[in-house]
Amino acid sequence: MWNPILESLPYESLKELQLRRFQRIFRHAYENSPFYRRKYQEAGITVDDIQTSDDIRKAPIITKDDLREAQEGKEPFLYGELLAVPVEEVTEYHQTTGTTGMPVRFADTWADWDAYAENWAMMMYSRGLRKEDRVYIPFPYHLFIAFWGGHYGVEKLGAEVVPGGQTPTEQRVREMRDLRCTATICTPTYALRMAEVAIKTGIDPRKDIPIRMIFCAGEPGASVPATKRRIEEAWDARVYDHCGATEAPLWAFECEAQQGLHLNEPNVLVEILDQDTFEPAAPGEIGTVVVTNLNRYAMPSIRFDLKDLTKLSASAEPCPCGRTWRKIEGGIIGRRDDISKVRGVLFSPTSVEQVVRDIPQLGDEYQIEVTRKNDYDNILVKVELLPEFESKKDEMSELLVRELRNGTQLRCNVEILPFGTLQRFEVKSKRFKDLRK
Repeated sequence: MWNPILESLPYESLKELQLRRFQRIFRHAYENSPFYRRKYQEAGITVDDIQTSDDIRKAPIITKDDLREAQEGKEPFLYGELLAVPVEEVTEYHQTTGTTGMPVRFADTWADWDAYAENWAMMMYSRGLRKEDRVYIPFPYHLFIAFWGGHYGVEKLGAEVVPGGQTPTEQRVREMRDLRCTATICTPTYALRMAEVAIKTGIDPRKDIPIRMIFCAGEPGASVPATKRRIEEAWDARVYDHCGATEAPLWAFECEAQQGLHLNEPNVLVEILDQDTFEPAAPGEIGTVVVTNLNRYAMPSIRFDLKDLTKLSASAEPCPCGRTWRKIEGGIIGRRDDISKVRGVLFSPTSVEQVVRDIPQLGDEYQIEVTRKNDYDNILVKVELLPEFESKKDEMSELLVRELRNGTQLRCNVEILPFGTLQRFEVKSKRFKDLRK
């Protein structure tokens, strides 16, 4: 199992550990990955140049386009110049979703994958999951890494796994009830969707399903206060957020104390950098996330730009859980791709989510469209009104316009739709469309 000593290591000792592990993965990539060796040679650095924590910033930042270019048409088959172990050592295959371009194919050795499962086990234990729990995973297991790590982590912890597989939501809800599941792993969107379907089929998630913990990832929602509150009220359960990506799984997570998300410091080096200068952002200032997976050797991710935005906690108060690892506030605020200027004001889709989910008369779903006409930007927010409030449509429209103005600092147009009109999502949602592009 994981080493609990690392969870309360003095921070200076933790930084020393990170430096040693970075030096090790940096040397491995330099010596075994044609892609990284070329990148570092072009940057004029060698393995001997990384002597201090500050030296880490000498290594160039890597983007997803870099990874695609290193794979497409390159040998060996599938992995190209990114592979840093003999192909016969690969035991796990996953790939990115490809929603923003060609998917990147990822390989893991069994040691890589076992380390990932350890991280999941550590995270879930920190939230109170124990051997007597039964965890339902409502996910169609496929090439996307998603909650595969959760499956292995639950098993490593000694709890019971129930894989939901490729089954309809209605059946999944019944299985969670009939099998008396106590925890589930899903996106925030799907947590709300399952509750909606359960109620339609006569099942009360609060009373009929003994779920007490919901582990969320894949979207910012579980750290958006209004969304988190909706999920917890719908299920009478505690909701925990964590952050990850195929390139850097599980780099931050919320413990049982729920006072921010801990950076997974012994296993992932997380840098929060200024969006313009890429120098370290000060605590409390929004920055972009650059990560280095310190325990992944088949295909290292070294200083990879996630394009996620967050901020380090400015609080010096220790976490009640006893971990000395730094924390981020508010989870993922958004992505650099999604946060753009509208009429000269920085606009984040999560600010709309907070407003919509904070109005109890509105349904869980919403959509945002940004368009441009005659050099003027327009924001349209589509929402659903719960059936029992149909007579208050005009009142709700005025309320929503006002609250959106307060929450986004922008004038937004709104469209109130009948309940059930908007698209429902079962994994990651696509609620934001910038049609100006």
